[in-house]
Amino acid sequence: MDFFPEFLNDSSTHYDGPGLKVPLPRAGFITLSLLMAVFSITSVVLNATVIVVTLRHKQLRQPLNFALVNLAVADLGTTLTGSVPSVVTNAVGYYIMGRIGCVLEGFCVAFFGISALCTVALIAVERLFVVCRPLGSITFQCRHAAGGLLSCWLWSLIWNTPPLLGWGSYQLEGAGTSCGPHWQSRELRDVSYIICYFSVCFAVPFAIILVSYSWLLYTLRQVAKVGGGAAARAEARVAWMVVMMVLAFLVSWLPYAALALTVVSKPEVQLAVLVKVLPIYMAKSSTVYNPLIYIYMNKQFQRYAIPFLMCGKDPWPSEDDVSEVQTVVSPLNNKISPD
Repeated sequence: MDFFPEFLNDSSTHYDGPGLKVPLPRAGFITLSLLMAVFSITSVVLNATVIVVTLRHKQLRQPLNFALVNLAVADLGTTLTGSVPSVVTNAVGYYIMGRIGCVLEGFCVAFFGISALCTVALIAVERLFVVCRPLGSITFQCRHAAGGLLSCWLWSLIWNTPPLLGWGSYQLEGAGTSCGPHWQSRELRDVSYIICYFSVCFAVPFAIILVSYSWLLYTLRQVAKVGGGAAARAEARVAWMVVMMVLAFLVSWLPYAALALTVVSKPEVQLAVLVKVLPIYMAKSSTVYNPLIYIYMNKQFQRYAIPFLMCGKDPWPSEDDVSEVQTVVSPLNNKISPD
């Protein structure tokens, strides 16, 4: 099998580098490189802020924030192993890190990406337990968060290791300047792996997110009907933050999943170059949205993050009482009167 896949013939296609056929004009690669540079720098700064600020302040060390730190670690890993190399390869105009580099990049990006998706599912479940109390008196505690986070990393490791052992593979994708699971292959080992991979690593977390998200929204609507005190408003604010993070993650990754499954299910399909490229970079841009949403919507975290980012200065001092916006672990079910 040729390591570099064939791309669609197009009038803009030209040759660059050591005889490698690429599907974009030089300006297209430079644009991708600049975009990824902006996303990479922003992602590193914001995710590092989430990690450092949470570790420095005891008030932020709660089960939900542990999961958010884990998500920041996964996003940071995706940025350093996937987005940063894309800045260089797109600037050059072709893939320069060889076969081993491609396999390592494909594994790392997939490993951190699935860990992030599972963490988003865990965050949705945590909010479900805190807000909706589906199991009554059983609460979501630090040990549950630790066990859930460990499971996220193990699950991702288990399902991203097979291509290193012969079931599936990692190959160039999109414009030929980044690597990922080889969903363009027609070989049985690759097709069977991709089907199983998306079933257990995307469909299962997505189903968990969908159920938790729907249940959470229903509960929030019930709370909105009857009003509530400061605790209910604080929980609703945190819950909406989680909802926004889930939506941002799905909007970023669904096009990529849809593209891969379309090519796997219909090998004869002909797709434009942009249709192949955009979903890949939309997925990589997801590492920026989560910390932005977290910093913007979590007033308690914002109280510490803004001065950290501004080197000790806070241009927008908050007048809110920290206790009002602090994440509360009391159930909301008691706040809802019967219809």
